[in-house]
Amino acid sequence: MGEVEEEIQKLQQDHGAATSNLSAMDFWLVTDAGYRPLGFVLGNSVMSMGVSGGIATAFKGMQRGELKQLTQLMYAARELSLQRMKAEADALGADAVINVQIEIIHRSEEIMEVVATGTAVKKVGEPQNRPVTLQVK
Repeated sequence: MGEVEEEIQKLQQDHGAATSNLSAMDFWLVTDAGYRPLGFVLGNSVMSMGVSGGIATAFKGMQRGELKQLTQLMYAARELSLQRMKAEADALGADAVINVQIEIIHRSEEIMEVVATGTAVKKVGEPQNRPVTLQVK
């Protein structure tokens, strides 16, 4: 195990404050619904089409129609990223992941990264159904 992995494992043993990608209002609504945010979770995958795949796709791109090879690669990258994010949430003991966002980043013509992020939550009680009061300044 590397130095970084050891530090991460040590920090994960301490169950202090949770990180989240929720807004303050979303956080309030989630806790009001009986859930507790456990932490920010992430999954990613980096895919390469390879040189020959990139050239073939480039030639097909000059014609009309779907680039099926690229479409399938994007679906596979997205699914792998989501599964990795879910595995992080499962490791925290989560019941669900909310506010999931997926970002596709093209590193070059041949390399693509898909990043899935969200907040892992656990059901801890029943909904409170408190009225929402907004202050406008």
